Amino acid sequence: MKIGRLLIVGLLSIRVLPALAGVEMFDFTGNVNEDRYMALISQLRCLVCQNQSLADSDADLAHDLRVEVYEHMQKGENDRQVVDFLVSRYGDFVLYKPPVKPSTYLLWYGPFVLLALGVIIVVRNIRQRGRQSETTFSQEEQARIAALLNDERDGERGK
Repeated sequence: MKIGRLLIVGLLSIRVLPALAGVEMFDFTGNVNEDRYMALISQLRCLVCQNQSLADSDADLAHDLRVEVYEHMQKGENDRQVVDFLVSRYGDFVLYKPPVKPSTYLLWYGPFVLLALGVIIVVRNIRQRGRQSETTFSQEEQARIAALLNDERDGERGK
């Protein structure tokens, strides 16, 4: 019976160990505050996943970056220094909120420009439709319309 339990524990360990391989075990009793660390890695983008933060990503690169962030914080660097290091190495793409500068104007202001263009197009279309409904017919066209309407009325009366 004892051998069976050991076998079960061994098999379960084999299943659990690969899952633990991607989880970092950091010591937060020293210079690094866990809340500060979690806040910082939540603001940084995984370069592989693109739509996940470093905190959410399981990618190998995200693991390496989390370790690097921890090591910089362990050295006593503040958040700005850690972020500056990562930006110097990987560019503004590592930030979820890139800075407003000429190279990112399209990113920051592009959606508003597109929205304004859409509103202008809709307003112009509505005005054009309003003008089209106000169009007056020439006397010849009015006589032809009246004749068509009279023919239709006469046709309904004959039924």
